[in-house]
Amino acid sequence: MWNLPKEARVVDVGLRDGLQAVEEPLSLETKLSVVDQLIRAGVQEIEVCSFAHPRVLPQLADAEELLERVPRDKGVRYRGLAPNLRGAQRASDCELDELGVVIPAEDGMALKNQGKTTQELLDDLAEIGKTTKRSSQDLVVAVACAFFSPTYGPVSAESRDRVVSAAVDAGAKGVYLAATTGQEHPREIYEGVLETRQEFPGLGVGVHLHNRNGFAPANALAALSAGADWLEASFAALGGDLWFPGDPSVLGNMATEDLVHLLDGMGIETGIDVEGIRGISEMIYDLTDFPRSSFVVRGGTRQDLAKASWDD
Repeated sequence: MWNLPKEARVVDVGLRDGLQAVEEPLSLETKLSVVDQLIRAGVQEIEVCSFAHPRVLPQLADAEELLERVPRDKGVRYRGLAPNLRGAQRASDCELDELGVVIPAEDGMALKNQGKTTQELLDDLAEIGKTTKRSSQDLVVAVACAFFSPTYGPVSAESRDRVVSAAVDAGAKGVYLAATTGQEHPREIYEGVLETRQEFPGLGVGVHLHNRNGFAPANALAALSAGADWLEASFAALGGDLWFPGDPSVLGNMATEDLVHLLDGMGIETGIDVEGIRGISEMIYDLTDFPRSSFVVRGGTRQDLAKASWDD
C-alpha cells in the first residue's frame, strides 16, 4: 500500500534537538543513561550532542565529555550537530560517525537561527566538508525549513535544491529535509522528497519530523512513500524552537515512540522496541517540566488497549 517499504531507519534526536528545548540542564549521568536505554531499545542511530556555543545552549555544553563516555561496542552511529564552521572545528577533535550541519533554505530563518544569511552559511560549507573529511566523519546537511518557513511561507524546490547542491559539492553523504515548523503537509513532504531524490541520485535523503499541526504521522508515511532513506524523531516528543509562538505541547518533534508504534502497526520494521522508548520518555517527563506530548505515553498502545479490562 502506498509504495511503503518493509523496513525503515529511525534516527532519535532527543539528546540534541529534544533537550535543547529543556531549560534546566540534565546531568551527564542522566544523558548517558538515556543513551544506554536507547541502545537497549534497539536504536542504532543517535543524534547525541551539539557543538553550539555553551553560552547559547548550556544544556548541551558537555558534548566532548559525553562523546568520551558513550558505548562504542554496540554498533551505534553517533551524530553531533554543528551550527557553523567553528562548531565543526570543535567537533573534529571528537570521535563522531557523522557531523550534521544546519542550513535553512531561506534567509529569514537563517538570520533568526544563526545570525547569517543562507549564502553566508553555504560559503562555509566547503570548508566544513574538508574538516569532516580530515576527521573521517560523514557530513550530513540538515535543510532547515525545507518546505515551509515561519518568516517566509512555502519554500520553493529551487531554494531547497540550492542548499542540497552545495551539500553535494561539499562531499555530504546525505541530507535531511526538516519539517522545522510542524506546519508542513503530506503533499509537500512527498513532492519534496521525490524531487530531491530525482535531482540528486545516490544521495541519502532523510526527513526530520515536527508535529505542531498533528500531520507528522501522515508526513512520515508520505516521506517513506516517496523513498526517504530515514526518518528523525525524538523520545518524549521533545524539541521545538522556543521562539515559535504556540502551546509548548505542540512545538516538539514527532515522538519516537509514536513513530515506531505507527510503523509497527503497519508492518514496517524498525528494530526498535516501543516499550523501551516509552520508558525513556516517562523518565524524562518526570525529570523535566516538558509537557507530556507523546500519544503513546498519554494514550497507550494498541496492545495496551487490547489487554484492557472493562468495568461493568
